[in-house]
Amino acid sequence: MQVEINDFSELDELEILKRLFDCAVSAALPSKTLQKFLPKPPKGRTLVLGAGKAAASMALALNELWPQSASLSGLVVTRYGHIPKDLSDQGCRIEMIEAAHPVPDAAGVEASKRILALTKGLTKDDLVICLISGGGSSLLTLPVQGLSLEDKRALNQALLKSGANIQEMNCVRKHLSQIKGGRLGLACAPAKLVCFAISDVPGDDPSVIASGPTVPDPSTCADALAILKKYKVDLPKTINDALQAGQLETPKAGIAFDHCEPFKLIATPMESLKAAADLASSMGLNAYILSDDMEGESADVAKVHASIARQAATHIDDPLGAQFCAFKAPCVILSGGETTVTISKAQKNNDLREGRGGRAGEFCLSLAKELDAHPRIWALAADTDGIDGIEHNAGAWVSPNTKNQANKLGLNIADYLNRHDAFTFFEALGDLVITGPTFTNVNDFRAILIK
Repeated sequence: MQVEINDFSELDELEILKRLFDCAVSAALPSKTLQKFLPKPPKGRTLVLGAGKAAASMALALNELWPQSASLSGLVVTRYGHIPKDLSDQGCRIEMIEAAHPVPDAAGVEASKRILALTKGLTKDDLVICLISGGGSSLLTLPVQGLSLEDKRALNQALLKSGANIQEMNCVRKHLSQIKGGRLGLACAPAKLVCFAISDVPGDDPSVIASGPTVPDPSTCADALAILKKYKVDLPKTINDALQAGQLETPKAGIAFDHCEPFKLIATPMESLKAAADLASSMGLNAYILSDDMEGESADVAKVHASIARQAATHIDDPLGAQFCAFKAPCVILSGGETTVTISKAQKNNDLREGRGGRAGEFCLSLAKELDAHPRIWALAADTDGIDGIEHNAGAWVSPNTKNQANKLGLNIADYLNRHDAFTFFEALGDLVITGPTFTNVNDFRAILIK
């Protein structure tokens, strides 16, 4: 993505980082990426189904691009507050409704029932367009028989606190759902099905994005059971027995998916990181992308980033050392992926107050601790959907002043990190990154500026 640059010489460090984040988000907006993927209208009708934090913005983009003379109808479900208000009243032919994320609610169950019901009566002359993005797993909620919504909510809460990665969480979700793990795709037969997705998962695996509702699932009931055992998460006995017996197996690859076109990614984490790197280069900064699929504990990932940043900053005044350093300052070091925050046993037992904050905030808190007020390093970490965890911020900033500001306010970084309370910490400093919903979602964005 080419970004027009004027004069950045007067921008401060945090404004540079904010513009890089905005650029990454802009590169993943459906209004800019969807058009080149669209098929021709079918002989029959076109039905649109979808779920995810970007589902409404994807539906609005499709409605704008699809010929007005052609059939278009359907239903998508997105997170509360994620229907663009300035566009929602423009007569979209696709119905948009909202439900809870990350812990599902009754609205998500009702939306899932309606989405499945809309697949009834489809013919081979019809076309189904599925719009899938991150968050779809929680929003597209229809538990298997015998598993109540309350059970499903408890399961989601337990997995979110366990430290399980997105692949593990979605493996379990797929085997306990009537709509995920390829089941929605099968329900659309015999109509032709094409799925457009915005990836929020490391590796861009179609079977993991929103728990793969339209594609075959390679995981097994045994895999799901192993994950539940690993993280000591309990299920009702009847459901556990059904998994043990293989009765909740997901659809596998085969002839049943012949009506499905190849899965199409319309936006990915790497494309957004590349857009940010191009912008940084146009500012005269060396730009490096570590990875678009980093996983692990947020605090630990921050330690690795801090080590790399310190090395690059240390060798600025050391020509011999700089010759062998992989990162040449002034530079920006970029990374993406999906990290985790594991809630401690003491917090689960309410022996230690559980803090407020998500993956990005935890990363920034750990980074600030490790950098120890380094005078040449600034950073931003934020979720590209604009929501870090369950708070209203996208992420947070780190600057050479972070530690000193905290000390003046009597805030101990280690204490806040111990109880995963990044939101409270950075709110007190005035260093939260607040964007509101961005209407896309290509997962974590991290940028470290060394000057």
